[in-house]
Amino acid sequence: MSTRTRTEAEAFRALHDRPERADPLVIPNVWDVVSARAFADAGHRALATSSAAVTAVLGYQDGGDIPADEMFDALTRIVRAVGVPVTVDIEDGYGLPPGEIVDRLLTMGAVGCNLEDTDHRSGTLKDAHRHADWLAEVTVAAGDRLVVNARVDTFLHGDRGVEETIRRGLLYTEAGADVVYPILAPVHLLPDLAEAVRTPLNALFRPDGPDFAELGWLGVSRVTFGAGLYDRATAALADIARDPAAGG
Repeated sequence: MSTRTRTEAEAFRALHDRPERADPLVIPNVWDVVSARAFADAGHRALATSSAAVTAVLGYQDGGDIPADEMFDALTRIVRAVGVPVTVDIEDGYGLPPGEIVDRLLTMGAVGCNLEDTDHRSGTLKDAHRHADWLAEVTVAAGDRLVVNARVDTFLHGDRGVEETIRRGLLYTEAGADVVYPILAPVHLLPDLAEAVRTPLNALFRPDGPDFAELGWLGVSRVTFGAGLYDRATAALADIARDPAAGG
């Protein structure tokens, strides 16, 4: 398992290299086996999960509410249902030790993970240095077998300033993170963040924001959707529920 995962992680890591700036890696976020298979069958090169979407499907609230075992069981089913790389959103690790997190991810066959710096007990940002130390434990345990996406939540909590976002991004990169994800960063700040952090930058796609090519020109290497695709799917389901007979 570990050798195969290392090879897949290397290939997935390489997808973040951008020969053409206007062509970032676009990764749909899925929430169950059905959605994962739909996006894989449509030809997407890689998939991610959305913690908000997965927890909603399982009847929990996002933000550390779901028991770790239930989340990892759901993620395992998703990863093993498709033949493309899947990176999984595991919030802040659900209180598990770094070594156990890595073992569980490798056992399920995930190619990477998303880890955020929000303390869900207090709803505030974690201390940046302590979080960086914890991330370093994860990345050391993983070696080159997982691609770690470090989510920076300064625009969800904190001063919403570029300086603190850059400081955290640099700390997490030094801790071994492969990608930095300043979620909800304003579009006009993306070039500054990309230039300062100098590691692949993940941006959240928003329907009223730049398209994929524009995000690439702004310095983004990877685009994800959070729970946005799940929200669109549930809205479509609500339309069907209102008129089940429509469309035959």
